[in-house]
Amino acid sequence: MTTTVTSADGTPIAFDTYGAGSPVLLVGGAVNDRTTVAALAVVLAEAGFQGVAVDRRGRGESGDAPVYSVERELDDLSAVIDAVGGSAAVFGHSSGAILALEAAARGLPITKLAVYEPPFIVDSQRPRPGEDLAERISALVADGDRDGAVELFLTEGVSVPPEGVAAMKGQPVWDWFAGYAHTLPYDITVTGPGGRLPADRLAAVTVPTLVLSGGAGEAWMAASARAVAETVPHARYESIPGQDHGVLNAPESLRTVLTDFLR
Repeated sequence: MTTTVTSADGTPIAFDTYGAGSPVLLVGGAVNDRTTVAALAVVLAEAGFQGVAVDRRGRGESGDAPVYSVERELDDLSAVIDAVGGSAAVFGHSSGAILALEAAARGLPITKLAVYEPPFIVDSQRPRPGEDLAERISALVADGDRDGAVELFLTEGVSVPPEGVAAMKGQPVWDWFAGYAHTLPYDITVTGPGGRLPADRLAAVTVPTLVLSGGAGEAWMAASARAVAETVPHARYESIPGQDHGVLNAPESLRTVLTDFLR
């Protein structure tokens, strides 16, 4: 069932609910919407929880505003949490993981927090993106070059090799990426300039936190996950064997680790 709530700035935010147990908000990362977290929501519903698949602003059936800010996205999550009962656990993936961490640090009524591969850069395994990356991607989108915006995000923002980007361009998923190109600056803004770990803010997270990464994923993302777990009080780290950053395509791999933690 799709529900729409109104965020503090008047933006409508859509979400789907699955199951009828304790609510767990599912917050996707770049080029994700409520449909890409729906399969995980079903897994959680089968385990006795209520999976809440959220369309972040600018995606799916949610609205948007002329000016973006992380605070507005936190208000969006607050509105959804209020709508599903006033408190909830949260699972965040990629930049959605960082948004979830920011929500917990801000003091939203989050009971437990699970995050998968928040993409901070904590070592020298990959170069940092330029601090003006969001502005450059926004300029490409404004010029109508959505393909160029996605390519810049992937190569500089995510450190995908050029040959990897070239392979993606030949796949149907590329049109999906281009369709959400206008939201890529939002994800970069959430991650922060240069992808630096915000240790002071993470230290303000007080809820029980599970930090995950994929055992078959990028080493720099696993390093980020371990650093987040070391920085957030009461957090622990776990690796999911055989998975990479595309874990949302394999939701069963998260069933046991998430349900054990959430219970």
